[in-house]
Amino acid sequence: MFYVIGGITVSIIAFVFTIKFLCELAARVVSFLQNEDRGRRGDRSIYDYVRGNYLDPRSCKVSWDWKDPQEVGQTMSFRVQLFYKNGQPFPAHRPVGLRVNITHVELALDIPVTQEVLQEPEANVVKVAFTVRKAGRYEVAVKLGGLNVAYSPYYKIFQPGRTLFKKCGCLTPGLPAALSLDDDGSEDYYSQSVSSNRQLCQVQLRLTLRKKGCFRARISYQNQPLSNGEFDIIVLSENEKNCVEKHVSTPGTSMYFEAYLYSIGNYSSSTWQLPASSLLAPQRRPSTADEEEDHDSPVEGQPEKVKKPKKVYCYISPKQLSVKEFYLKIIPWRLFTFRVCPGTKFTYHGPDPIHKYLTLVVDDGIQPPVELSCKDRNIMAATFIRFLHKNIGGSETFQDKVSFFQRELRHMHSKRPRTKTCLKVSRHALLDSSLKATRNFSVSDWSKNFEVVFQDEEALDWGGPRREWFELICKTLFDTSNQLFTRFSDNNQGLVHPNPDRPAHLRLKVYEFAGRVVGKCLYESALGGAYKQLVRARFTRSFLAQIIGLRMNYKYFETDDQEFYKTKVCFILNNDVSEMDLVFAEEKYSKSGQLEKVVELISGGAQIPVTNENKMHYLNLLAQYRLATQVRDEVEHFLKGLNELVPENLLAIFDENELELLMCGTGDINVQDFKAHAVIVGGSWHFREKVMKWFWAVVSSFTQEELARLLQFTTGSSQLPPGGFNTLCPSFQIIAAPTHSTLPTAHTCFNQLCLPTYDSYEELHKMLKLAISEGSEGFGML
Repeated sequence: MFYVIGGITVSIIAFVFTIKFLCELAARVVSFLQNEDRGRRGDRSIYDYVRGNYLDPRSCKVSWDWKDPQEVGQTMSFRVQLFYKNGQPFPAHRPVGLRVNITHVELALDIPVTQEVLQEPEANVVKVAFTVRKAGRYEVAVKLGGLNVAYSPYYKIFQPGRTLFKKCGCLTPGLPAALSLDDDGSEDYYSQSVSSNRQLCQVQLRLTLRKKGCFRARISYQNQPLSNGEFDIIVLSENEKNCVEKHVSTPGTSMYFEAYLYSIGNYSSSTWQLPASSLLAPQRRPSTADEEEDHDSPVEGQPEKVKKPKKVYCYISPKQLSVKEFYLKIIPWRLFTFRVCPGTKFTYHGPDPIHKYLTLVVDDGIQPPVELSCKDRNIMAATFIRFLHKNIGGSETFQDKVSFFQRELRHMHSKRPRTKTCLKVSRHALLDSSLKATRNFSVSDWSKNFEVVFQDEEALDWGGPRREWFELICKTLFDTSNQLFTRFSDNNQGLVHPNPDRPAHLRLKVYEFAGRVVGKCLYESALGGAYKQLVRARFTRSFLAQIIGLRMNYKYFETDDQEFYKTKVCFILNNDVSEMDLVFAEEKYSKSGQLEKVVELISGGAQIPVTNENKMHYLNLLAQYRLATQVRDEVEHFLKGLNELVPENLLAIFDENELELLMCGTGDINVQDFKAHAVIVGGSWHFREKVMKWFWAVVSSFTQEELARLLQFTTGSSQLPPGGFNTLCPSFQIIAAPTHSTLPTAHTCFNQLCLPTYDSYEELHKMLKLAISEGSEGFGML
């Protein structure tokens, strides 16, 4: 009885499986017959469909390389595993028509993606990489031949980036996540690496320094030092820290430090060398046990101090560091004044040979560097740095500095009435009529809300005429046809610079007016909203540097006067100058080619020959003369007008690249225009077919600020000429660099971006972001 029942049960189960198999077989046959699209069906026969030997979207799988929730600004990736209907891996290198669309649900933004077949054992995995910049809900649609893969579409939520990396003053932002820390085995410090993310992969370093003093740190990536990865850390005792806090909280003229002035020279911290593999090393010297904790070691190669030092007093306030001496011990005489701003750099050395006090070289890029030795050097330097941090809002990131700048500017003008004032101008004589309309304006008048009326035009100014006036007046002032500003090159792409040969009828008062217009734009932008005004101009780097008080050097020729840089500067840099008969003087010729005069770059320079040893000094003096001295009056009057509305201490918190972004904005950089007119030079198949696809995906994910940074990094300016990339001359070139996994470099003379090869989208994204965001020098105190 049981056997019969068992047999019946087995027969029923077999019958059910048979029916199911026949239904599945019939479904595959029908699917094959209904698929009239030969291109989609390919060369597969009905036998393939019967065996399930065809790619089936429902059999494929999607796996995610991250865990929800995730933050924006990071490189994200997921994997699509392709399978036949019968469950066997499908080779992904065959054309399958995989389509991935990632869209921000609320904003309807499409996110660019890259696809890469992974060479795994079955080679059936496609890696999809992308980067999102906006927080919100995203739809991820994965399709094969128009059919959704597995459970597609998927929905992922990305959160705004959290502030995990808070700068404490000793490190600069933008460090790579793959940074390695090398402990030399000493007991002077302990280091720990903590990865964090905020729009860019970063690393936070926590250092426990067990001895007070000054430490030199250098951070490198793959044995290449970062451009801002060298800095000093001052470690104070508890009493010294309290002393600094007291100075900062109660500033006054009575706060001073006794010091000794040794010499004035041209020191450079670049002569200091450290193995690229090391991160942090204390300065050391042979010393007694009593002195070991109080003194740093002298830097190798430090010049001998033979002159008897002069006793001076260093006064520090929130705005300046003044070095004074007293005649007859009662008559003060100011020797030097340095602004408390990022442009004033400190270089720390060991004890002096006479008083055994620690030495400090102060260099602001304008005056010759000054060397001081002081018993309380670390306290003095820490007080300066704490004032500096307060002056720039406590952070060195560009966005934080912009917020601080605009907040302080609004506060400075808050007591002035924000009423309307009428500005009647003529469209046909815009500059003259604008000068006439504002000639009696006070600073309070410039702070008011302009109501612009164009003569012979009936219109009420609800914002439109005002914006038009700002745009037209900037175009008029900074257009070279008016001869207030000029270009070093003949094409319309050249950057504008104050004209050293301005006609006599153009008074210096016009430069003051130009400065007030720029200051007005910055103030209006600080108010935000519809008041935002950008300066429509492409200034030279050297002019921007002079606005924030930096001294010139020959490197500014590369972006500003490219022809001169390529012909003369590069020739001097790369060749022996001993036979060139160069002297420290510059000949000035008239337009007809006649020699007008010989200008000595230094006293008696016409008799001082240029040698291989001093040619760098010669080039820097040449830059100072050609880019600054010749236009000193024009720049001074421009700054006079600008500083009436925007004080110089607020401008000084930016470097020249950041100042251009602040004044001129990012413009409208179109990625499609960029891609259409960029020229790709050289490169292997891997570079052209993979690296370039990753590059365009990364660039497509950039914000306008990041695109401006990339343009600035490659061409020297964040602004495109009229006509966009099509009129850029020479064209934007992407050169295949002969290196691998290193930082990209650029030649601004030729608008060339040298792009190495990389192994992944993630690596390219990280290195490119690092290259365009680095540039400011770090400083700090623990």
